Amino acid sequence: MRRTKTRVSLTMATALTSLAALSACTDSNSASSSGGKKDTLILGSTADIQGWDPSNQPSFQGWSADAVYQTLVRFDTTGKAHPDAATSWEVNSDNTSVTFRLRSGMKFSDGTPVDSMAFKKALEYQATHGGQAARLAKVKVTTPDARTVVATVPEPDPQILGIGGAKLASPKYLAAGKVNKAPVGSGPYTLDQSATTSGSTYTFVKNNAYWDAKSFPYKKLVIKVIKNQTAALNALKTGQIDGTLIQQSMFNEAKSSGLKTLSMRGTTTRLLLTDHKGEKIPAIGDLRVRRAMNMVFDKDAMAKDFYQGRATPTHQIFRPGSAAYIKDLKDPYPYNVAKAKELMREAGYEKGFTLTFPVMEGLGIEKLVPVVAQQLGQLNIKVKQQTLSGPNAVEQLLSGTYPVPLWPLGNYGESITDIKDYVLPDGIWNVMHQPDPTVKKLYDRLITAKGQKSAEIQQEINRYIIDQAWFVPMAYPDAFYAYSPKIDIPEATDFNALNPLLRDFK
Repeated sequence: MRRTKTRVSLTMATALTSLAALSACTDSNSASSSGGKKDTLILGSTADIQGWDPSNQPSFQGWSADAVYQTLVRFDTTGKAHPDAATSWEVNSDNTSVTFRLRSGMKFSDGTPVDSMAFKKALEYQATHGGQAARLAKVKVTTPDARTVVATVPEPDPQILGIGGAKLASPKYLAAGKVNKAPVGSGPYTLDQSATTSGSTYTFVKNNAYWDAKSFPYKKLVIKVIKNQTAALNALKTGQIDGTLIQQSMFNEAKSSGLKTLSMRGTTTRLLLTDHKGEKIPAIGDLRVRRAMNMVFDKDAMAKDFYQGRATPTHQIFRPGSAAYIKDLKDPYPYNVAKAKELMREAGYEKGFTLTFPVMEGLGIEKLVPVVAQQLGQLNIKVKQQTLSGPNAVEQLLSGTYPVPLWPLGNYGESITDIKDYVLPDGIWNVMHQPDPTVKKLYDRLITAKGQKSAEIQQEINRYIIDQAWFVPMAYPDAFYAYSPKIDIPEATDFNALNPLLRDFK
């Protein structure tokens, strides 16, 4: 089970670097900054909320979902579990079962109790909706009593505790089928619909009944959608908002304006070549083509020019320091356009083919697409761009309709999560879900391995997917969060390292 927020987890792109500003403006009625009084926290978001369905909530800028939805457990930067709706948990010896013990007295905003049956209903709903449906469909949940949940899976899972990361919503709300109308959760805040304008401003009021209310000091939370990051930075400088993600090119301006900044490196910019068997795009099924696609990217130049020096070129998708990361790895596919063209000729695709990249507004990918298209164009690979929007955008993104997504995705502190999300056939971002016997054999060994042995197997998996060119990794870009000096962010605890979490704002 994925330890980050269930559903799709877009581990979405951080605001990408050197991107030209989009045309938009701030809301002239924006509220003033909180002024450090702990009354109102106003956050700018570069992407709109994609509905309220608990199965389809992105982890990138996911403050709205964090505000209204609770989970059984939450995970820190290294993947360690901490209590939320559950006070304790126990995983059996072979990683096939986990038992959670829930708090007493918790309620959803409609008065329904947050009990074991509510969790069961939440899992059943998410097993048929959202990006994790295939994986959660394998989970069996029993409820020995109102405060005890037992979740089992048919095969050992080293991350079985991640089941506790499923978002809890009222069973009545889920049964009604109107999940995108307004959320009914049990989180630290509730949505104030009277002060909310869809697509613009979302207002939340503190839920003092939440068990850990003290960790959320602000009485009111306001999320303002400002897709233009230049406008967002101006709004921050003038006190209309308290924090926003900024482009790398805005870092010096933010610092010189007296704002605080937080640096995060939680993504690897990459192409995901998930159609390994060529079922939808025959060319991608040819290893020579996949390797050629790797060889037309000048990663050093990309880090220097596109990312303005605030990125590190990479030849692998895993985060430095994680178990799967191979230190001092020599680039297996050095920049060589002539050699790449030769491979395309050998494969019979010298005339190229067409790829369609899905794009969602406010994530900076629109500016990355032309850069990638230019490089692939050297191989006569044509690129089209398809904009996704609305409450079904995430589902469309992960449906397999687009077998080669271009996305800066999270590289986690715990690399087994990367393997599960990007490599295994039921992985959220392995959108074609094609099985591979070598991956299966290695993962079957991994699920019971510990310590150094686990790290060795994870690196074997890394070497295999590099050799098979399942990805075109490009860079580890820096991302920056700018915020008012009147508030504090002692640390960013996001497992994805994409943005500060709601509980991080003090």
